[in-house]
Amino acid sequence: MNKHFFPRLALINIRKNGKFYVPYMITCISTVAMFYIMRMISLNEGIENMPGSYSVVTILMLGTIVIGIFSVIFLFYTNSFLMKRRKKEIGLYNILGMEKKHIAKILFYETLFIGTATISVGLMCGILFSKLIFMLLFKILHFTIPLGFFVSKVSIVTTSVLFWGIFLLNLLYNLMQIHSSNPIDLLKGSSTGEKEPKSKNILALLGIAATGAGYYIALVTKSPLSAMYLFFIAVVLVIIGTYCLFTAGSIMILKRLKQNKNYYYRTKNFTSISGMIYRMKQNAVGLANICILSTAVLVMVSTTVALYMGVDEQLENRCPNDVTITLGNPKDSEPGEIKDIVNKNAQKLGRNISNMFDYQYLEFYAERDGDRFITDGLNSVTSTNISDLYFITTEQYKKITGEDVSLKDREVLFYSCSKNKTDSFTLFDNNYTVKNNLDEFPIKEDYTAVFVDVYYIVAEEKDVEEIYEKQLSEFKDDAAKYSYYAAFDVDGSKDEKKAFADSIYRDFTGSKEEIVDFRFESKQGLEEEFYAMIGGFLFLGIFLGLLFLSATVLIIYYKQISEGYDDRERFEIMQKVGMSRSEVKISIKSQIIKVFFLPLAMAIVHIAAAFKMITRLLLLFNLTNVWLFAICTAVTIAVFAVIYFIVYTLTARVYYKIVQ
Repeated sequence: MNKHFFPRLALINIRKNGKFYVPYMITCISTVAMFYIMRMISLNEGIENMPGSYSVVTILMLGTIVIGIFSVIFLFYTNSFLMKRRKKEIGLYNILGMEKKHIAKILFYETLFIGTATISVGLMCGILFSKLIFMLLFKILHFTIPLGFFVSKVSIVTTSVLFWGIFLLNLLYNLMQIHSSNPIDLLKGSSTGEKEPKSKNILALLGIAATGAGYYIALVTKSPLSAMYLFFIAVVLVIIGTYCLFTAGSIMILKRLKQNKNYYYRTKNFTSISGMIYRMKQNAVGLANICILSTAVLVMVSTTVALYMGVDEQLENRCPNDVTITLGNPKDSEPGEIKDIVNKNAQKLGRNISNMFDYQYLEFYAERDGDRFITDGLNSVTSTNISDLYFITTEQYKKITGEDVSLKDREVLFYSCSKNKTDSFTLFDNNYTVKNNLDEFPIKEDYTAVFVDVYYIVAEEKDVEEIYEKQLSEFKDDAAKYSYYAAFDVDGSKDEKKAFADSIYRDFTGSKEEIVDFRFESKQGLEEEFYAMIGGFLFLGIFLGLLFLSATVLIIYYKQISEGYDDRERFEIMQKVGMSRSEVKISIKSQIIKVFFLPLAMAIVHIAAAFKMITRLLLLFNLTNVWLFAICTAVTIAVFAVIYFIVYTLTARVYYKIVQ
């Protein structure tokens, strides 16, 4: 044979199967470009010099890993579909005299041409659009956009190795399929799955149980800390349940509809149900994939947009004052030093200080069991039922509120951020009587209260000192020391406020040889870090959302084509036995609406069930505005539904043309 025969035949095959290969190649190109861009940005040295660079780089590296794993799974899935559609063609080659080694050569050249074209074009698109995406990222992060153009050789090599590896795995899989099949099997390969599947009631019940368990976890979880790790368990259960419900539950429902004679023996219902029930095993996996990808798009986009739009609220919850200073185990002179440094810098920089207050307190952790606070020798967050106890003397309370309080021995004022009031409680085997449950407290830590129950307890100095000594004995090396807290606001622009805060920090830390426990927070400094972290999440959410959306569109397109070819002969028979073209069209419309809008409906149900748990997770980022997240979720669902409907409309036309 001519040495150019097999390459030429491979090109002809790709061109003749353009209806299948063009969408596949476009998806490969976009996936290659997205992986390169994400990898390039994560390696860009310019990001390391930006505020909050660690959060951004970590998020981008996570995105690179997710895109890489998704690319392997998704491109293998689409390759399997392409091979199924081409088995008849390959079987015909075998019957006409080609040996399997010749067919292997054709598949090799097809893979070589497609891989070379998609990786090359994908890298070129990635390089061309990388600057634009880089500028978009910096705009989201509120960073100064740098000049210059950067091409990452490491990213080019990494991208090429990954995707050539994927194409090689697909080629090996295809060769194994050809090697293990005979020509008759290949000729019938695209028609497999026509046998009516049996009812799998146990699998359907497993799907209901798994989905129900996932929903239950999402609905009953209250603690943000519990939600952080239970969310992934719920996700896995719902994914398992989704596959089981689409695979077995759908068949069970269709057979129930078939048993309903009044419903089944109608022209449009008869053809659509009988068509779906015979191939539901194949459809189910694709539909479950569409449902899961749709859910992922809705969750990622809605949460990241809500986080980004709520940055100001998160910042206010995290840092209510412009500057907060916390000093552990302070020396007697250090609170005065901090005040002097603040006042001196205010005079030097022409700033006015307002709303300043400071106090000393004792803080440690305990687990609440009814009216008892249990320590068990551990001063740490060891469970979701942990409590954060703040003890303040009546003298410090008067300093903050101006209220003079007189308390008896082991008598306290009690404030709970979660409104868990009590008349008395036991701590370190001592019983304390609550004189008054406070409705408000001027220094409550709303940020800490998101994670654990926070209690403020006001007592006489000797009682606080007794508690201090008790916890020293109980916690030993983990025992708490008294801490000093100061907070205030300052006038001026954001840059002026940040410069003022930086000056205070330098003056205080520069005068100390060593500071063991010191926390300094500036609202303006935190704003940069918040935008770096939340903006990184938004960028990743949009990026992965677009990737998953493109995958969803391609799966829908392939399913429509597959359905069209499988249904063409069936509907030709139906027309021959008396069905009109209009009846065929109505039947087609009925079938594809039932099949392809079911995943969208299921995805909406999934996100509705997960809504409460996601709001718990958002509390970890200080976002307490549930309505904001609800609006972002509703808008995301609406936009996605419109895109989904457009894709359905376009692919339905392709389906109808094939059937005709």
